[in-house]
Amino acid sequence: MTFVKTYPVGTPGQPWDEPEVNQWRSRQSRLRRYDVDIVPRIDALDARFEKLIYGEIEYGGERYTLFALRDRHFDPSLPTALVTGGVHGYETSGVLGALAFLETEAADYAGKINLIVAPCVSPWAYERINRWNYDAIDPNRNFRSDGPAREATALIELIASVRGPFLVHIDLHETTDSDADEFGPARAARDGKRPEPEIIPDGFYVVDDSANPQREFQSAIIAAVERVTHIAPADGKGEIIGSKVVAKGVIEYPLKELGLCPSITDARYTTTTEVYPDSPRTTPEECVRAQVVAVRAALDYALDNV
Repeated sequence: MTFVKTYPVGTPGQPWDEPEVNQWRSRQSRLRRYDVDIVPRIDALDARFEKLIYGEIEYGGERYTLFALRDRHFDPSLPTALVTGGVHGYETSGVLGALAFLETEAADYAGKINLIVAPCVSPWAYERINRWNYDAIDPNRNFRSDGPAREATALIELIASVRGPFLVHIDLHETTDSDADEFGPARAARDGKRPEPEIIPDGFYVVDDSANPQREFQSAIIAAVERVTHIAPADGKGEIIGSKVVAKGVIEYPLKELGLCPSITDARYTTTTEVYPDSPRTTPEECVRAQVVAVRAALDYALDNV
């Protein structure tokens, strides 16, 4: 779908200051509960995985504990994998996919690879079904140690505490209609820019690292997910969301330059998954399953190509 829309906060052409951020905050409502939906599922995994508290965030008088789960038998002689979900809290299948992988599939990798999973990196945004955090900051453009998003810096601190290198990092995301009809216009308004039309791709795709392209790895994920849900086609320009398609369902970004989550581990194999939950050709359950299949395909390829 194609969208172009102005945003009802601020003055067009003028970047936001604190009054506009406060006005934006006043538009955000708590629509679901991290402590009800997510934390009990994390707690239920405590018998099989070590539950790590890697940070606490307080926004507007509300406190959120940041959790990760790690193999109880963490073997430094094995490769290590990181799975992240909910970097953008509104991208529901990323959060649920990370949890579903732990609940249904992770046991298959015991003794093969060390797993660390952070299923909901941005709990305030999860509750508001929003892309940004409380400060109108996108964590996924600020994964650097001196960055302004505590969700990002807390995860970086966790990764820095892990012994040994990472082999693979899978970051689970969605591309939704709200990217274009809400979050794109909000970003333009916040930054004092003109909103641009966006075309939302219908289907699953992945993002490779242009500084460390791993085309066969990405294509293995696409081939596995294609058995579960449809893959986004290139548009008339041969692009997906403005980036050249380099293989079926694969685009590239400079991950570290853009401050994106998969840059924090320096893993050999990194991917960002993107499903399209608003498609009439899919369901929420199928989107979650696609995320789980993507994680499995990424781990299997990485282990076969250590």
